[in-house]
Amino acid sequence: MTQNRIKFRRHPALLLLSTALLTSPILDATAAPKDAAWYREKATLIFEDTFDREETGTGAKDIGNNWNSATANRVPHIKQADLDEGILKIASATKEAGHGAHIHHDAGFQDGAVTLRFKLPGLNPGERFQVGFVDRECKTVHAGHLGYAFIVGGKPGSITLKDSKSGAMNLELTKRKEEAVKATGKVPEEIQALLKSKETVLPWKADNEWHDLLLAVEGDVMQISVDGTPLGELKSEGFAHPVKRWLSFGALSTVWVDDVKVWKVQ
Repeated sequence: MTQNRIKFRRHPALLLLSTALLTSPILDATAAPKDAAWYREKATLIFEDTFDREETGTGAKDIGNNWNSATANRVPHIKQADLDEGILKIASATKEAGHGAHIHHDAGFQDGAVTLRFKLPGLNPGERFQVGFVDRECKTVHAGHLGYAFIVGGKPGSITLKDSKSGAMNLELTKRKEEAVKATGKVPEEIQALLKSKETVLPWKADNEWHDLLLAVEGDVMQISVDGTPLGELKSEGFAHPVKRWLSFGALSTVWVDDVKVWKVQ
């Protein structure tokens, strides 16, 4: 029996493309999570801060090094960000300001990551650290919120990854939900299901120690690791937003942060 054999010729341009794809640092969301060492070797460091200075006051820009606070000027008589012994110590005046502390810095990447150290010091109830990304130029979501990790202290503790852009902060979705509630008194099941699909809750044993955090965005996937251990990921279209303009920290109570680095892959 004679077998027909088809011979393919490789075009030089395709060979160049294949080589470029193999050597490119562009993230592959289907691959195993990258660790901090991978970002140090492959990515571009676009910002870092060790907070080895003193803040200059309680205003929006008084943390220094181009940090800004969206909530400082609401309560200028209360210090919500204290630089102490090389640590950013956030103590939110949530009740007085009518909003949790929100501190941010320019970032500017599509795919990349933030690495940092954090501690929920156990000084106040309700300690929770919110870290993620914002694009205030994106007008389809409230305040440009794109996606976050919510690290919750207490017992038992948890970490939630959330796509805010196509979920809870999406203005069109919020309008639909409010109109439905006004008309029927309840949130439609399909909207409930959609919102549920935009977040995932990961188990995490909270304590009052320092931890290393890596929060990465790879295409439409957000991944999180704590102390070098991958904890989980969420795949959702909002994470693929083309530019994460700000790195954003949020707190309702107390959180300490140090050794912040922002890495850009593309």
